[in-house]
Amino acid sequence: MSRTIVETPASPIRITPDSRIAMLGSCFTDNVGSRLEADGYSVVHNPMGPLFNPASIASVVCRREPYAMRDLRQEPDGVWHCLAYASRYLDADSDALLARVNAEFSALRHALDEADVLIFTFGTAFVFEEIATDRIVGNCHRIPAREFRRRRLSIDEIVELWRPLMQSWSRADKRPAVIFTVSPIRHTADTLHGNNLSKAILHLAIDQLVAEYDFAEYFPAFEAVIDDLRDYTFYADDMKHPAPEAVDYIYQIFNNAYISHNI
Repeated sequence: MSRTIVETPASPIRITPDSRIAMLGSCFTDNVGSRLEADGYSVVHNPMGPLFNPASIASVVCRREPYAMRDLRQEPDGVWHCLAYASRYLDADSDALLARVNAEFSALRHALDEADVLIFTFGTAFVFEEIATDRIVGNCHRIPAREFRRRRLSIDEIVELWRPLMQSWSRADKRPAVIFTVSPIRHTADTLHGNNLSKAILHLAIDQLVAEYDFAEYFPAFEAVIDDLRDYTFYADDMKHPAPEAVDYIYQIFNNAYISHNI
């Protein structure tokens, strides 16, 4: 069977057994992160749940201060929610929720600060903004859709959100390597055309950031599934998520690019 093989030459970014890796992004991040972890690498991946859009990821990465009451939302049933993270971050006791969020965020902050390699997977350019605060949320926690405004980020918005982070890393004494990738997971709720537009925006924003900062590069996980494998046998039963065989193949490509050629 003929294929369009994705070329992944050895990268100047090296991952060694001593490397500290932090990964944030869509649930695809966990597919690769868990394989790195199983192979004995020091990796932290989505410890507070997946983040799908680049605005939410940037918000977490740039945050320094602890979370406070203003960062929570209380629903009519009395339950408090931290919409920055996964739906498990809710509690009837706001103090208990803040304590848990801040303890886990502190560990994540440490991992981000100490990382030698940062890997970010963008899943969608669509975001949900909380109407009451105009804040982009990381997760809607199944709160009624009428409480949110849905829109699509532009290329310029994404670049402007990430440029300060890239500049801060470029000036750091210990500059991390940055790897961007786009999740091959299909967001069919956006419609197939909407998903394609969304992925195109993510690709173009990453392309601009990589062009501006020489310590960052793009890894073609998206192309490996969509252009190389391009067969539904490599998808899970929902026809949206890559099957384990597809993730294994992507991890093999990742190894070839960043790990296998170590001296």
